Order: sequence, then structure tokens, then C-alpha cells
Amino acid sequence: MATKVGVIGAGGMLQYHAPGFRQGGGELVAIADVNREAAQASADSWEIPHVFGDTAEFLGTDIDAVSIIVPNKFHAPLAIQALEAGKHVFCEKPPALNAGEVEEMIAAAEKAGKVLMFNFNNRARPEAQAMMKYIADGTVGTINSAQPQWIRRTGIPGFGGWFTTKELSGGGPVIDLLHMIDLALYFMGYPDPDHVLGQTFDDFITDKSFKGPWGIPDNAEGKTDVEAAAHGLVTFKSGQVLSLRNSWAEMNEREVVSVVFQGSRAGGKVERLFGTDGLDETAIDSCELYVQEDGESVNRSIETEPCEDMGRIGSAANFVETIEGTAEPLNTPEEALKLMKIIDALYESADSGAPVSL
Repeated sequence: MATKVGVIGAGGMLQYHAPGFRQGGGELVAIADVNREAAQASADSWEIPHVFGDTAEFLGTDIDAVSIIVPNKFHAPLAIQALEAGKHVFCEKPPALNAGEVEEMIAAAEKAGKVLMFNFNNRARPEAQAMMKYIADGTVGTINSAQPQWIRRTGIPGFGGWFTTKELSGGGPVIDLLHMIDLALYFMGYPDPDHVLGQTFDDFITDKSFKGPWGIPDNAEGKTDVEAAAHGLVTFKSGQVLSLRNSWAEMNEREVVSVVFQGSRAGGKVERLFGTDGLDETAIDSCELYVQEDGESVNRSIETEPCEDMGRIGSAANFVETIEGTAEPLNTPEEALKLMKIIDALYESADSGAPVSL
């Protein structure tokens, strides 16, 4: 029997979740949204047979798993509600508004005995998986330090909407563009964080000339109370270090989406080059290893298959495959908790001006 998957939220990410669940062998059978008309439109587009405007009614059906595609504030409560209803859960990023909510989600998953995964889709990119093979076989050695970056020059996703309202989003680009931080930690083996020192900046956060080419309409009555950019340093109990840079609006040559790392045997870089801030249709991916061979410095270019969806379809497929026992999960709730603890600590450090001990 194929895993029956239902979706909460008729948002744009459904264009990846739907083919992903089907690729993984699942059956997409239902969609729920408070805007029932939007749910019906998505159902028509993706040939989803059942449509609901009420979440409780939706969760009362015989679906096996739930995908959550809603604003960040609702990730934890909907995930917990679905887990308590006996459903596996695949949740869009970020995991929740903060680490405390992730702990509640983990407790609910453990009590229900169900799979809880998050859409850290960049782990499923071909370049990321190719690099992980070199890490796993010892070519890289121990990754001593890493520098994840997701920098946008003009990438604010609307003003006054849920993205820029902290009580709804949890934060700005650190929360929204957490993928490279996660990918760096994935390469590093997700070590236990020790200390976090961070600073946020709000330059340009209300400047309309820094609005990105995607997002949601401006809301003149809404709030814009999140950061425009953030920089931070994380040390780990293992002795490893990570320095991060995330921004929606920051003076830079172009959008940069990359993880660079330095290992005890080799260094490396995974990078995605965008043509326009926030738009990835023209993206080119690169994957490189930096080694010493016969006394010479050698840069190896690792060729992989093109992946225009940034691993989103593969990530969704992996969720179904994990449920059905045909694949190992690409991410775990414990990793999500470490990530959110780091993000919480970065914001706390920015507020206090002092390092935060974890």
C-alpha cells in the first residue's frame, strides 16, 4: 500500500512537494487550507481528490502523512496536531519559531512513534550528496571550519507581510535563508554547539528599493520588525568553528549562496550562482574540492546532474521513502533542534551584545 499523503497549505512549495511525494512512491490524496478556494485550485492543478477547509476534519481521514506548507508561526502547532492524530509529518523550513517549539514537536513525534522531518532541501541537491561521499570516505578529513552564506543584495520578500513580522516568522534572513547554515552543519557532522556570537543589522529593512523579485504583496498596516542582515560565529564542543552571513538587503556584488569549508585533508565549496536576487531559474551549481597532490595545489571540479529545483523534489521523495523504509532520512529532528538553538542564540547575542553559551 502506498503511503497516503495530505498537504496543509496551498502555497507555492506544493509544486515541489507534490511531484516529490509521488516520486517517492506516495499517493497525494488530500489538501487542506483555510482558503478553501485556494485549496480547490491547487487540487485541480495536481489532481488531488479531496479538499478541506477545516484542519481537524482533514486529520480525521485515513491519510498516513502530512506535509505542512504554511507561515512559520503555524509549523509547530499544526505539526503537533498532526502527530497527535497519528500522522507522519514533513514540515517546511524553518522547523519552528524557536528551539522550544521544536522540543515540543520532537516530544509529540516520539509519543506518537511517527516520522518527523523537515524540508532542508539543499541536502538533497546532487552537489551536496556528491560532496558528502568525499566527506564519508575520508577524503576531506575533519572539517575544522566552515563559512555558510546566503547573501541577497535586494531580496526583502515584501514589507508588512508575515515574512517581515517577527511574531509570525521568528526572524528575518537568518530564519528564512537558513539552508546554507544547515548544509554546513550537515557536512560537519552536526556537532554540538558551544558558544554563539552574533550581530544583526536593520539597514535598508524599510527601504522599498531593496524589495526582492518574489515574496508576498506589501501590507501597509503590517509590521516590519526583523533584521535585514546577520553575521555570526559558532564554536562547537568538538573544536570546530562556523562563521555565517545571511542577508536580504546588504551591499554585495551579487547574491551568494554557498558553503565553503576547510578540512584536515581537503577543503571544498558548494555554490549556487543566481542570475537575479531571489530568482533561481538561471542558476548554475558548482562543487569543488581543494587538495594537495604530489606537492601541488589542485582544485577538483565535481560534475553532477543539473537540478533546477534545488533538491526540493528529492527531499519530499525522501520523506515518503523514509516512512516506507526504503531510504535513510536526510535529516533528523535532533539536527533541527541544534539548528534552532544556534539561531535562537544568535538573536540573543545580537540583543545582549555578548556571546551566548549553549
